[in-house]
Amino acid sequence: MVELAVIIPTLNERQNIAPIVERLTACLDGVAWEAIFVDDDSPDGTADECRRISAINPRIRVVHRVGRRGLASACIEGMLASSAPYLAVMDGDMQHDETILPQMLATAKQQHADVVIGSRNIGGGGMGAFAKERVQLSNLGRRLSQAVTAQDLSDPMSGFFLITRNFLNQVIYQIQGIGFKILLDLVSSTPEPIKIVEVPYVFRNRQYGESKLDFTVGFEYLVLLIGKLIRYTIPLTFASFALVGVVGLFLYWGILAALFQTGTLPFVQSAVIATGVAMVSNFVLNNFITHRAYRLKGWRSILSGLVVFVGACSIGALANIAVSQLLLRSNISWFWAGTTGIVIGSVWNYSVTGAFIWHIDQRRTRARAARRSASLSSSENSASKP
Repeated sequence: MVELAVIIPTLNERQNIAPIVERLTACLDGVAWEAIFVDDDSPDGTADECRRISAINPRIRVVHRVGRRGLASACIEGMLASSAPYLAVMDGDMQHDETILPQMLATAKQQHADVVIGSRNIGGGGMGAFAKERVQLSNLGRRLSQAVTAQDLSDPMSGFFLITRNFLNQVIYQIQGIGFKILLDLVSSTPEPIKIVEVPYVFRNRQYGESKLDFTVGFEYLVLLIGKLIRYTIPLTFASFALVGVVGLFLYWGILAALFQTGTLPFVQSAVIATGVAMVSNFVLNNFITHRAYRLKGWRSILSGLVVFVGACSIGALANIAVSQLLLRSNISWFWAGTTGIVIGSVWNYSVTGAFIWHIDQRRTRARAARRSASLSSSENSASKP
């Protein structure tokens, strides 16, 4: 039976697949292992390369995801697709040192650890040749993570770790699976203290392909932290939608001040332009961040989505004003009247745009079905083994 499953989420990593398999084969000699590549429909043919190798190497499997995106959710699907009692996660860019996997597995067994983390921030570890700005960004993320987990972790931003099947079963219904930082999501989702051990490693430079780190990664990490702090009393996508709205509000104020205060345009014209720019920016940010996994592509889809977004938000703005005026006439303070109107308008905008632009409900249903299918497949594979 397979003892260790190595889950490797990929997006445009075709050139790295064969070298990763060679390195895993070399370092895991004597271990019953499998590697599951979870590919988000890479345009460069990463999934085809995985299938080519799996045809001659039965240890290699591929989960080809169509219509779904995101490293965290890819890791979850990969883990659920295996029946192995130990599950490791590593990137597909060969920056993680696969040679410490046997040590991580041995540590989990010998010390009965729930989680073993490959850490860059303890003795013997390091960030390699990373730029100073990248190191500072990682340190900032580490400090922010302390607000949502009681566990003392030196490298909560690590994407290289090993967990037990039992631990996954404990937290599987609490994790959100958004963004890129799946480790923090896992560790902060358990109400009970768990045993965590950290193993040092040195981060390597990427050899092929391009880094996926961008602004949206940081934004999604912030949304994840907010979700953990509020204990998911509201959907994370709504929290992201609201944050985007705040960005649009500041943009609105900035443009309004630039046009009206300088005497360039009268107030009404300035407000119309500022509103239009804020709406377009909100649509773009929501398409690329809030609904990143289901983003619209192609000019026709984007333009039609923008039209619906502006229309829905215009109705939301009217509802905001109507509710605020009604409450104000009922002797409710202007602050609470305005706040209530904003909340109602935001809920309307979020619900309508999600349903009619990104079709969230239908796609979530498909994602849940895919997750159940992967779980059932894992159970059937386990039951069929002698």
